[in-house]
Amino acid sequence: MAQIYISLGSNVDKEHYIRQALIALKALLIEFDHSSVFESEAVGFAGNNFYNSVIGAQTQIPLPQLCQLLKQIERENGRTNNDKKFSPRTLDLDLLFYDDVVCDSPAQLPRDEITKNAFVLQPLAEIAPDFYHPTAKQTIAQLWNTYNNPKQKLWKVEFTNP
Repeated sequence: MAQIYISLGSNVDKEHYIRQALIALKALLIEFDHSSVFESEAVGFAGNNFYNSVIGAQTQIPLPQLCQLLKQIERENGRTNNDKKFSPRTLDLDLLFYDDVVCDSPAQLPRDEITKNAFVLQPLAEIAPDFYHPTAKQTIAQLWNTYNNPKQKLWKVEFTNP
């Protein structure tokens, strides 16, 4: 069993698409844990605010297949291959960790934005404070406690899990 963490993000009908992602992921994964949902301003472009959260789970799905399944869930929820990197999106599912695997393909692991964006790091710290980041050589709690980017503000929103 691999311990995985996935970030979820949406800024188009965001409550609906976060809920749809959770339903799809719960059907695929084992020992599911979901952080609070946070709202934040768009980073890198002007757009609607995002909802972001992180799930932790266990899986027997091999890494390449899991990456394909995440893309499939995105497509089933209105995401297209033509979407620009910094643009509005119905659903963004990013694999953050797959155990302690470090690689660039089929996904960048650990995901670079973990240490750069509060909207990933804060919900991750909420559900996985003791998880050890294999390249930063610190726990997620340590990374969050030393994180300093006052430009990135986020706040918890009320959200009922499906």
